[in-house]
Amino acid sequence: MKVVKLSDVVEFSPEKLKKVSLFDTENFFCDIYCLEPAQSQKVHSHGDSDKVYYVLKGSGKVTVGSEEKVLGPDEITIAPAGEDHGVVNHTQDKLVMLVFMAPKP
Repeated sequence: MKVVKLSDVVEFSPEKLKKVSLFDTENFFCDIYCLEPAQSQKVHSHGDSDKVYYVLKGSGKVTVGSEEKVLGPDEITIAPAGEDHGVVNHTQDKLVMLVFMAPKP
């Protein structure tokens, strides 16, 4: 059984959003997204996959469809398949999120 201590794998990049893969199967993936201030994941969509964003640390503006909301620690949302989605760290603090997606695109 694979067990990951999240605090051991959080990693940031000064150039762009850093994605750290935790679990990756044929059907599913789970990553940590680490965003420095002003970094973002551009708004995009996946036709057949749902994506879940769960904030661990910091806060960020999350877009799902036509809505944009600020999410903070212990808040979670879903971008259903086909909905545009993305995130931006609009703060001066680091943002760490768990991101789950299934089925894997």
